[in-house]
Amino acid sequence: MTVTIVGSQLGDEGKGGIVDLYGDGADVVVRYQGGDNAGHTVVHQGTEYKLSLVPSGVVRGRTGVLGNGCVVNPTTLFEEIDALKERGLDPDVRVSARAHVILPYHRVLDGGEEAAKDDLAAGTTGRGIGPTYEDKAGRRGIRVGDLLDPSVFRTRLEYAVEHHRTVAEEVYGIEPGDAFDVEALFERYQSFADRLRREEMVVNCGEFLAEQRAAGKSLLFEGAQGTAIDIDHGIYPYVTSSNTTATGAPAGTGLAPAVIGDGEIVGIVKAYLSRVGTGPLPTELGSVDGQTPPDGGRPEHAELATWIRDEGGEYGTVTGRPRRVGWLDMPMLRHATRVNGFTGLAINHLDVLAGLDSVTVGHAYELDGETIETMPPTTERWGECSVIEKTFDGWEPFDPSVADDGISALPENARTYLEYISDELAVPLYAVGIGPGRSETIVLENPFELSD
Repeated sequence: MTVTIVGSQLGDEGKGGIVDLYGDGADVVVRYQGGDNAGHTVVHQGTEYKLSLVPSGVVRGRTGVLGNGCVVNPTTLFEEIDALKERGLDPDVRVSARAHVILPYHRVLDGGEEAAKDDLAAGTTGRGIGPTYEDKAGRRGIRVGDLLDPSVFRTRLEYAVEHHRTVAEEVYGIEPGDAFDVEALFERYQSFADRLRREEMVVNCGEFLAEQRAAGKSLLFEGAQGTAIDIDHGIYPYVTSSNTTATGAPAGTGLAPAVIGDGEIVGIVKAYLSRVGTGPLPTELGSVDGQTPPDGGRPEHAELATWIRDEGGEYGTVTGRPRRVGWLDMPMLRHATRVNGFTGLAINHLDVLAGLDSVTVGHAYELDGETIETMPPTTERWGECSVIEKTFDGWEPFDPSVADDGISALPENARTYLEYISDELAVPLYAVGIGPGRSETIVLENPFELSD
């Protein structure tokens, strides 16, 4: 049995909580794309764990796998593993030999490119994710398996460092430092290789997962970010560097597409929209300085935007900067449903909208005098869309403890809102998040308990 968890919007939909919710049914939890830019929080037996790279299932004693579609920073990997060990856990983490390695020069180049492109593309976390994927596509990347062969690693490292030193100096005007020191990098990453080898962490990912399936194990595939920032199917160039959709799961793990397609694919939806970064956002409420384009947003709804932002905690956890917020965008969700093939939905943060007199959704777009129900293929055309809205009566605040009583305990207008989303996408509801805790989620279906 396989279950794939996918963000349906712009990330931050609450995927970690749903992975945690269904995690008991999985024997193996697999990351198939992204790197240590994908933070998620898991609460297990009353203890909170914050992870950015290690698959969240390891806190429940499951095997965690980083697939070949991931980019791996060994420093982050071992810091997270050691932190879990210090808290009394014994994490079982495997890493694909085909996964690419983030090196210090990738982080330096990330900063140089970010400064050069200004607001022409999505902002990065500065962790070297994009440059590592660029190396992968440019066939000068270094893979985890290469670290285990010193001669191969040395040859590829020398080539990559020479290439990137030239780029750093001549393109970005960066003075190369220790991040471009071949000898220091070789020694440091050989120590990582020694630990990977000693702890038998490196696997042939597709073969390993196929063996787990053959042994009757259940697999949970944990996506990062969201569909609308997929490198191919998202709002390019305001996207991440990998395939965040369910289509990334087979490519990023070595299992056949039919394996993923024959399982459950659960789309995670935030009951409204939030975003960090610039670029279009047709349903945006209010505006955020430095992020909302000059001709975007709806400043007349600034007070409403602040209310949703405060209720939903839509502020950067480190910087405290406000995130952009907007009404639910149904064309975005229709696009995500088609691209991913959702078999079920988990809708989170329904409680944030409680207390409003009315709740609006972007039902469709108008573009060039025509009504369209899904996102246009280019981001520029998406930015030219005007929103056709549909308004629902609001619902009163409720105690998240009603999760124990099931969906019928929710206010009628809240149920109407949920039913609209499910009906429009022709996808059944599997779960509804009405609070931050695991116990504050209404579970209608557990995908691991459904037949293949």
